[in-house]
Amino acid sequence: MQRQKVQIASSRVNLHSKSLRPLGIWGAIALTLVTSGIERPAFSDQAVRRSAPTHVLGRDQKPKKLTFKNWGIANSQAQSHIQAVDAWSLEKGRKEIVVAVIDTGIDANHPDLKANIWNGEQKNQASRGLFSGNSAYGWNFVRDNAQPTDDHGHGTHVAGIIGAIANPDTGVSGVVQNVSIMAVKYYSESATGAENLSNTVKAIDYAVKNGARIINYSGGGPEFSEEEYLAIRRAEIAGVLVVAAAGNEHQDTDQVENYYYPSAYRLNNIISVAATDIHNRLIRSSNWGARRVDVAAPGENIYSTLPNGKYGYMTGTSQATAFVSGIAALLLSKNPKLTPVELKKLILSSVDRVATLAGKVATAGRVNAYRALVALNTNMKQNSTSRLAKNKTSGSSALGALIAARKESSRTGPRSLQSERSN
Repeated sequence: MQRQKVQIASSRVNLHSKSLRPLGIWGAIALTLVTSGIERPAFSDQAVRRSAPTHVLGRDQKPKKLTFKNWGIANSQAQSHIQAVDAWSLEKGRKEIVVAVIDTGIDANHPDLKANIWNGEQKNQASRGLFSGNSAYGWNFVRDNAQPTDDHGHGTHVAGIIGAIANPDTGVSGVVQNVSIMAVKYYSESATGAENLSNTVKAIDYAVKNGARIINYSGGGPEFSEEEYLAIRRAEIAGVLVVAAAGNEHQDTDQVENYYYPSAYRLNNIISVAATDIHNRLIRSSNWGARRVDVAAPGENIYSTLPNGKYGYMTGTSQATAFVSGIAALLLSKNPKLTPVELKKLILSSVDRVATLAGKVATAGRVNAYRALVALNTNMKQNSTSRLAKNKTSGSSALGALIAARKESSRTGPRSLQSERSN
């Protein structure tokens, strides 16, 4: 089955997927890179910059002010960003939280990513189940080796949205500043859809076995897969949240003929994500669904990392999905005990409601990192207060019972021998 054309900016080469499951990459990934009607190449020379080495500031030097080229992190044009800067005042992340990016691989040596790349060598190899060999930062299921390098660019771009460091020299920043990003490569342009789907299932199981708390999956297709469904169900049982792209076919996925998997599976650990532009409108390619799509997130002309230390813009529900995964990582960093259901509830209940999204996504809103963390803090305080009140009540009841017992004892008098002396 052929899928939607993919346009790679500059040369505008049209690529057709070959079957069942190209990465939503060719459905969910839409690589049309356009800003204000001007095409920008994925590897724009204008955007290619390397971060400066870390150095100590002299007395007359001032820290550089952070400016963001990723409008989804912050922008002054419209209230359309996820309020990430405010969120960082509450939580910046923890290395213990592992986010698996199941994609085209990742450039693990990118200067703005390498600090947040997962170190698989620290894992006990016995926990890797069926997989053998040392896995430094993930696994490549296309070649079945421990080198999930990115020869496409999509996976590195998604990883940067989730967890690139905030770099004032490059203008790049991820949603979560401290995190461990696991690279799990499943997609190959030369593979059949069936092969990509099979690799997807293996990738999900790998991520779960190796400690991922969040799976970012920006692929998909129209076919139901029992194997994929069961893999995500296993992830749910293991306490893993799956954030999935709604797809880029510009279709109502509430309609049976337009179901887009895996986001369409009715599992409690899946969040399905549509994409918005800087004006809070669904982008032209994004799928929607008032029942099947949960939330929206920034997804047009998003600036992020690319292989070989480069930077560029991409558009699609893939990019939107990465914002939601980043927010989930912030929430887990604040409270690692959160379940997938609790994470999903926090993210969905804290959206910024937008009139243009009414009837398009279930929440009628775009995600907001700051509001999600505020909601979590409120819940934690309420739970703490409830536990304290319960302990006080329990303690008072125990003390009251003790006092009553002592009073009863004083009324019955001293103990006596249970016999009478005979005369």
